[in-house]
Amino acid sequence: MSVGVRPKSPTERLLAANAWLVFAFLYAPIVVLAVFSFNDNNNVGIWTEFSFRWYGEMFQNAPVMNALKNSLIVAAVSTTVSTVLGTATAVALERYRFRGQRLFDGLVYMPVIIPDVTMAVMMLLFFASAFRMTGGFGLSFGLGTISLSHIAFSISFVAIVVRARLGQLDPSLEEAAADLYAGRWMTFRKVTLPLIAPAVAGGALLALTLSLDDVVVTSFVAGPGSTTLPVYVFGLVRRGVTPLINAVSMVMLTASMVLVAVSLVFQRERGGRSVSGDA
Repeated sequence: MSVGVRPKSPTERLLAANAWLVFAFLYAPIVVLAVFSFNDNNNVGIWTEFSFRWYGEMFQNAPVMNALKNSLIVAAVSTTVSTVLGTATAVALERYRFRGQRLFDGLVYMPVIIPDVTMAVMMLLFFASAFRMTGGFGLSFGLGTISLSHIAFSISFVAIVVRARLGQLDPSLEEAAADLYAGRWMTFRKVTLPLIAPAVAGGALLALTLSLDDVVVTSFVAGPGSTTLPVYVFGLVRRGVTPLINAVSMVMLTASMVLVAVSLVFQRERGGRSVSGDA
């Protein structure tokens, strides 16, 4: 006797409709942006015909390319440093006990909970005071101050992601390595790091995304010639929306989606290997 499919109740249909409305609300603007980024018209909201015109103008626009280069430099530096320091912070808080640990633990979460404007003002005052106290020594606001600012708030996000993974690990694995006369560094390198690698990669990609998307903090600590791509796009919007913004925004959106896809693939592969190893 075949069992028929149970018809959906009115409540289930209402929930399904609500889900579709939420998805449409979230993703319809992305679809509109993608479509109009290929519009040939000079008006940002009037469709005429399909064209790669604005993508060509974007790659030929020297200020846009310079802003993109600055963004990539800052993102590479801040992601590398914040990943190393954030991972070390997570290991220290999760695996060791020391005086002032609770205070340090609370400070780690500060960049996550404080507003971006507050963070930006703090970094601006810090650099201004440091330059004044040291007499300058040729230092000025630029890519260096932007990178340091991004590192300051990215460390917390990396530490939180990695610490969550460390909390799920079985401490007996590290204890077994110690029983086999492995030192702390070898235990971390051979046992702990491979197990938390997906979290480290996820934290690094999160730091990279935050750096590439930041506007508020960057605009406060940037100097002449150090404009990043998000700050440049924000400046274009203030002067008036042009179709060039559609193309630039689509490139930034695509980059973010690629980073998320790479993160998911990496974590899936690492998860598959872990399962195979346990088997």
